[in-house]
Amino acid sequence: MAGLKTTNASAIERGQIKLPVREVDPVRQITLRVVYGLGILAAVVCVVMADHTGYKDGSDGDMSWLDALYYATVTLSTTGYGDIVPVSPTARLVNVLVITPLRIAFLAILVGTAFQVLTKHYRDQVRRDRWRKTLRGHTVVIGYGTKGANAIRQLQASGTAAEQVVVVDNRQEYVDEANRDGFAAVLGDATRAVVLRQASVHTAARVIVATNRDDTAVLATLTVRQLNPKCLVAVAIREAENEPLLLRSGADAVITSSAAAGRLLGVAAKSPLVSEVFSDLLVRGDGLELLERQARPEEVGRTPRECLEPVVAVLRDGRALPWQEVTAIEPADCLVVVACRPRGRNGEVASVIGTP
Repeated sequence: MAGLKTTNASAIERGQIKLPVREVDPVRQITLRVVYGLGILAAVVCVVMADHTGYKDGSDGDMSWLDALYYATVTLSTTGYGDIVPVSPTARLVNVLVITPLRIAFLAILVGTAFQVLTKHYRDQVRRDRWRKTLRGHTVVIGYGTKGANAIRQLQASGTAAEQVVVVDNRQEYVDEANRDGFAAVLGDATRAVVLRQASVHTAARVIVATNRDDTAVLATLTVRQLNPKCLVAVAIREAENEPLLLRSGADAVITSSAAAGRLLGVAAKSPLVSEVFSDLLVRGDGLELLERQARPEEVGRTPRECLEPVVAVLRDGRALPWQEVTAIEPADCLVVVACRPRGRNGEVASVIGTP
């Protein structure tokens, strides 16, 4: 038990990559091996009977199907009693070029399970190295609790593939859960640079920090910025008083969960229907949603009021401008618009209205 705790502590300190694996039914795997073995056996029997005159049976001199099955069995198992032997040049050549490779394949199938166990560590290491070399422009999510998992679902709804998401967490159960959900994960302390390097933070396009503690979020943000000064960093914190500290630490966006929940509760207490509108906006693909798109040529020079979709804000020169402050849309502007997925009669969502 002490050795296991020491191993876990070392993994958390240095970071341990955990890639999702496809679960294989052991009964199905064994059945496939048996089928492959029987197939090779049948193939050898047919090869022998195709040239049965080239073999000599020590008992009666003739080769029957039973003799061919017997010869195939003792040959593939390398027993080789020698009572049936190839005597013609053709039969001997077939044994060298055909039956010997089939014998090797048969033995490989028999010892395949043990071979897999012996080479598992090497194959896993090769797989991890290949995964890290091809990881570019991905998203790193620090913390796979409720906030982190929901952030990933939102990204997936926006088109992010599961292969482009890496989870970092110091809790084994959360790492295992991320693997079951199809995401690569790193078991380790996200405040340490060596752990974030395992997640290839230096090549990430964005990092989401969704830890349970604000001080951990600050340290993780500082470490991320040290490794990657250019990636987008979004952080979720509990207390609004820590927001200025996170912004100075390099965060691009800070979400205060307690303050946001309090505002939504206040809105719900005054007008439950308005709170439903907020819920629609927060969940992509369900009713109302916010979309960011490039300004269209026909919109340049106009005010946000003149656009077909409701414009909430205009993104210009790294700032989000409220629509009231924009007198004319410029060619380089991005617009944040409200789109709508109207629901069908059974509550199903129909096609998007207002999407580019």
